[in-house]
Amino acid sequence: MAPRAAALLAALALLLLVAACSAGPGVFQVRRRFPAGGGAAALRAHDGRRHGRLLAAADLPLGGLGLPTDTGYLDLTLYDPKASSSGSPVSCDQGFCEATYKGKLLGCSPNVPCEYSVVYGDGSSTTGFFVTDALQFDQVSGNGQTQPGNASVTFGCGAQQGGDLGSSNQALDGILGFGQANSSMLSQLAAAGKVKKIFAHCLDTINGGGIFAIGNVVQPNVKTTPLVADMPHYNVNLESIDVGGTTLQLPAHVFETGKKKGTIIDSGTTLTYLPELVFQEVMFAVFKKHQDIKFHNVQDFMCFQSSGSVDDGFPTITFHFEDDLALHVYPHEYFFPNGNDIYCVGFQNGALQSKDGKDIVLMGDLVLSNKLVVYDLENQVIGWTDYNCSSSIKIKDDKTGATYTVNSHNISSGWRFHWHKSLVLLLVTVVCSYLIC
Repeated sequence: MAPRAAALLAALALLLLVAACSAGPGVFQVRRRFPAGGGAAALRAHDGRRHGRLLAAADLPLGGLGLPTDTGYLDLTLYDPKASSSGSPVSCDQGFCEATYKGKLLGCSPNVPCEYSVVYGDGSSTTGFFVTDALQFDQVSGNGQTQPGNASVTFGCGAQQGGDLGSSNQALDGILGFGQANSSMLSQLAAAGKVKKIFAHCLDTINGGGIFAIGNVVQPNVKTTPLVADMPHYNVNLESIDVGGTTLQLPAHVFETGKKKGTIIDSGTTLTYLPELVFQEVMFAVFKKHQDIKFHNVQDFMCFQSSGSVDDGFPTITFHFEDDLALHVYPHEYFFPNGNDIYCVGFQNGALQSKDGKDIVLMGDLVLSNKLVVYDLENQVIGWTDYNCSSSIKIKDDKTGATYTVNSHNISSGWRFHWHKSLVLLLVTVVCSYLIC
C-alpha cells in the first residue's frame, strides 16, 4: 500500500491520553467547552484549574497535563476494556510500565496491572490502570479522500476521578495526548513509524472550528523559534515586547527561562497571563491614549464600554522571540466582548492567578487564535503565522514528495466519535510521513 498523507482533525489542545472506563458503546460529539459569549468567570475558572495541573505536575504518566480548551470538549461514552476483543491490560513487568516509572515497581509480579494515580495541584485526581488497544482512524489518501488506518496505543483507563475531574460540570471521560513525553499518543504514533512528530492547529474565532493536523506543513510557510531544551511544556525564549511599535523597557529577568519562570505556549489555556510588572507596563501602554476610559469590574475582569471597533482605537501588541519570530496580537484578540458594547481585557496578572505562575508568561488561545501554529518536535521548534483558519493547509508526504490539502472543519458541531467493543475508534487522520501504514 502506498504511503498516505493526512491530518489529525480532533479536539484542540488535549494533552494526555486517558479514557474513563465503564460498560457499553456510544456516540459523542466535539462541542464548545464554553459557548461563545459565555460567562467571563467561567474562562478564568477554567484557566485556574488548568494551571493547577500545568504547574504542579512535572511528569505525569501518559505524557501531558491539563484540560480541554474552550473550543473542543469531548462528551464521551465510557470505554469498556472487558468488552474489547483487541484490548489488553498492561502488566507492571512490561516495558511500558517500567519506562513510565523508570524501573520495575516494588512488589511487581506477573499479571499484576500497571496502575497510575495522579493528584494535581488543584486537588483533582485520577486513578486507574494502563491498557493497550487499537486506535482506528480515517486517513487522507488524497485531496478530500480518506481510507481506514490503525495503530496500537497504550493509554490510561481511569477507574476513579476526584475533585473537579469527578464533578458533574467539570468531569472528563477522555483526554487526548499531544505532549512531548514518550507516552503521549503523538509520541507513540511517531515511535511506531505512523507519523512524524509534527502537528499544527489553527483556531478560528470568526466562523468557529478550524484545523488540527499531524504532519509536515508546507503551505503556508511558517517561521519558527527554538523550543527550550529539557522542559516539560512548550517553552520558548521571549526577548522583548512592543506596544504600538514602541518597545517596553522591561528588566532582563522577566525574560529568563527556568523553574517556575519563562514563557509557555499553551493552547489548553484560554486567556494570557503575564508577570505583574509586565502586565502593568503592557496595560499602561495600551490605554495611554485613552485616559478618559472608565473601567468597571465584571466578574473580576477589567472592562470598559466601547461602541466602535476596538481595532480602530487601540495598538497592536507584538511579542518578539528568539530567531526573529514575532507574534502580533491585535486589539480584537486581547480584548473580548462581554455584553452590549462591553469589552474586557484578556490579559491577566499572573500573580493574582497562581503563586507558582507569577513569573511565567503563559500564552493561551486568546493570542493564538486565527494563526496557524506548528509544533515541530522533530526539529524542536515551534512557529506560527497569521492565517485564515477557515481555509486549508498543505501537508507533504516526505517519502513520495506528494502534497495533500487539509481543509478546515467546524469542530464546534457535528463531529462524531465512536467507541466500539472491539477497538478504540477515534475519527482522526494522520500523516504516514515515511513508512507504509
